[in-house]
Amino acid sequence: MNLELTILSNLCYHEKYARKVLPFLMKEYFTVREHTIIFLEIHEYISQYDALPSLNALSIECQERNDLTEDQFKNIKEVLGELSNEKSDYNWLVDTTEKWCQERAIYLSLMESVKIADGQDSKKDKGAIPEILSQALGVSFDQNVGHDYIGNSDERYDFYHRKEDKIPFDLDFFNKITKGGLPNKTLNIALAGTGVGKSLFMCHVASSVLLQGRNVLYITLEMAEEKIAERIDANLLNIPIQKLADLPKVMFESKVKNLAKKTQGKLIIKEYPTASAHVGHFKSLISDLALKKSIKPDIIFIDYLNICASQRYKGSIVNSYTYVKAIAEELRGLAVEANVPIVSATQTTRSGYGSSDVDLTDTSESFGLPATADLMFALISTEELEEMNQIMVKQLKNRYNDPTINKRFAIGIDRAKMRLYDVEDKAQTDIIDKGNEELSKKFAAKSFNELKYD
Repeated sequence: MNLELTILSNLCYHEKYARKVLPFLMKEYFTVREHTIIFLEIHEYISQYDALPSLNALSIECQERNDLTEDQFKNIKEVLGELSNEKSDYNWLVDTTEKWCQERAIYLSLMESVKIADGQDSKKDKGAIPEILSQALGVSFDQNVGHDYIGNSDERYDFYHRKEDKIPFDLDFFNKITKGGLPNKTLNIALAGTGVGKSLFMCHVASSVLLQGRNVLYITLEMAEEKIAERIDANLLNIPIQKLADLPKVMFESKVKNLAKKTQGKLIIKEYPTASAHVGHFKSLISDLALKKSIKPDIIFIDYLNICASQRYKGSIVNSYTYVKAIAEELRGLAVEANVPIVSATQTTRSGYGSSDVDLTDTSESFGLPATADLMFALISTEELEEMNQIMVKQLKNRYNDPTINKRFAIGIDRAKMRLYDVEDKAQTDIIDKGNEELSKKFAAKSFNELKYD
C-alpha cells in the first residue's frame, strides 16, 4: 500500500490521527485524481457530521457527484476497496504524513515559481517567489493546541513578571508611552507630511540606538545613503549639518574614532531605488549581513513605508488601499520573522495637510495601515512650535499602553544638528493641561500656510 492510500485509510479508521492531520492536508498534495476526490469527500463528511465516514458512505457520496463518469466512479470504488484498517504506529504515521506534506508543498511551490518566472501567472510577479517558497518550507504540524487558562497559569504568571527585551528611546515621553521602549516583533509608524521631520526622527532614534551598543539597519528608499549618513553625522558628531563640509579631515576622523570607542554597535545604511524594494529584498539583505559581516540588526528603520514595493502585488493591478496595507502587513511579518522592532513612516493625506490636527483618517492611501501597526503617532509642527524649536507628538494608536495617557506631548528639535531632545516640564503643561478644546482653538486659528506637518 502506498503512502497516499495509507493516509486515506487512517483518515477513515483512526479518529485521533484524522483530527490531528486533517487541518494540514491539502487536496493539491494528492497525486491521483481518485485519491483527491476521496480526500475531499472525507473532509466534507468530517466537517459536516463531526465523525469518520464509513467506506459505504464515501461510495454513496462519490456516486452522487455529477463530475464523474461511470469509469471514473468504478476506479474510485476500486480505490475504496484497497483502504484497510491495518494498524500503524501513531507517532510514525503522523511524522511520515508531516514529511509527505512538506515534500509535496515544496514540490508544488517550485512548480508555481517556475510558472511565475516564465511569465505564465498574470497576477503574481517574480517578487512573490520567495514568499511562496518560504510558506512551503514552513509547513509543519503545529503541536500547540492553545493556552490552557487553568493548566498554564504558572507560565502566564511568569510572563507577567518577565522583563521584556525592549529598545529604549533617549526621549522621556516616548519611553513613557511605550513602557520603556520598542519591543521586538513590532511595527511602529510616524505619520506626518513633507518636510518637517519624519526622516529626522528616524535618524535621531537610529543614532541613539547605536550609542546603546546595538546594531542598526537603516533602509532608505527616498534619500541617498550618503545623505542619511550626513544627517547621522550631524547628530552623533554634534556639528550643524551645514558645517560638516568645513570640518578638517583630521578633526572629522578624530570625532569618528572617539564615537567608535563609545559603542560596540554597527549602523548599516542601505539604499534602494524608490518603489523598487520589498520585504524579499530586505530579508536577503539581512541574510547577507549575517553571512558577510556577522551582523544581526537589533532594530530596522525603513524610510519610508509608502515608497516600498509589495512582495505580493504589482502596484498596477491593485488599488492603493490594498497595496499600502499589504506593504504594512509584510513589514510587520518581517519584524516577527527577524525578531526586531521596525520603525517606519507614512504621509498624511491631502486633508491632513489642511487640517489643524492629525488623526487616523489622515493616513495617506490606506486606512488599513493603522490596523497593522503596533504604535502610530503624528508629528505636528506649527509656526509657534517652530519658533520654540519644538514639535508636537500626538498618539494615534498604541498597543503598549493607554493612548489617552500623554496623548499629546512636545519634544525639542534641533534641525541643524538633526537632533531631538526632551523639553522642560512647562512645555508639556502647555500642551497636556490646556485640554483638547482649547488646544484645537489654538491650532484652528492658524491658516493652512502657517501649518506644517512631518
